[in-house]
Amino acid sequence: MNVSANGLAGLKVMVIDDSKTIRRTAETLLKKEGCDVLTAVDGFEALAKISDQKPAIIFVDIMMPRLDGYQTCALIKNNPLFRATPVIMLSSKDGLFDKARGRIVGAEQYLTKPFTRDELLGAIHRHVSTVSNH
Repeated sequence: MNVSANGLAGLKVMVIDDSKTIRRTAETLLKKEGCDVLTAVDGFEALAKISDQKPAIIFVDIMMPRLDGYQTCALIKNNPLFRATPVIMLSSKDGLFDKARGRIVGAEQYLTKPFTRDELLGAIHRHVSTVSNH
């Protein structure tokens, strides 16, 4: 799937991960595609930024201190303003249990780390309707 360079221009994407490496990798890949990237180190920081910035799609790591990815996703999905915002879970484990649990809290998709550029962009294209209309 080849996307024109400006297909994702200005699209707000949030990446929540306590790993600086993962945040930086995702940010670099997405900025190259023209996305406006917001990052947060955990769910608490993310929730404050989400209500402020209203990202179009959110990538959230499962294993984080304080508030894990499942709790963060559940809080996002319980807020009527953000219920429709796609949430993609990121995990270093590729377990069926984790995928099922992600679906229970309302996640749209599950990506195993390390993810590729195509997986990240594929998730955006699959779940953000404004992108596929370009």
